[in-house]
Amino acid sequence: MGIHQLSVLHDEHQDRLLWRVSTQAGEEFLFWLTRRMSARLLPAIEQALGRLDSLRSGLIAPDPSTRHLLSDMQHQAFMQQADFQTPYAAPQNAQRPLGEWPLLVTDAQLTVQPSALLLQLQDQSQAPLRQCELQLTPELVHGLLHLSRQAVARADWALGGPVAPPPEESEAPPASSRAYAH
Repeated sequence: MGIHQLSVLHDEHQDRLLWRVSTQAGEEFLFWLTRRMSARLLPAIEQALGRLDSLRSGLIAPDPSTRHLLSDMQHQAFMQQADFQTPYAAPQNAQRPLGEWPLLVTDAQLTVQPSALLLQLQDQSQAPLRQCELQLTPELVHGLLHLSRQAVARADWALGGPVAPPPEESEAPPASSRAYAH
């Protein structure tokens, strides 16, 4: 699945973030993130991005603060090239493989690979299990985090500024897989 465009909005009525992902094949994937899931998942994605950026750059970043500094440099480079002015446009006659209603993310699995972040999102709140796996390049991860931070600020969820990695995860190996439950 080649990702074409990302959008992150705060829905005041649902008090959730709505992630919208459109693909080059004309598909659209919709995901609900609650405040609680956002508070857990966004810092984990940020930490995984630090590992991904250090793997991609070929520089050895043995500690979390060095990875964070490297990721900040990559983020600044990304922000200079990113297009946040073009409005999100849902594909005409979009196919929605997950259904018409957004998947409520109750569990997430992150896997850092040498050139991408695999993000598996699941709704385990009802049967049958609904899930989707997104393969995100570092640029897409930077964009998703940027848009999510903006939406969190508009939601006034008080999740804080840039989030430090959780202490128990700061020593995780670079190519690891982590699960985050709601």
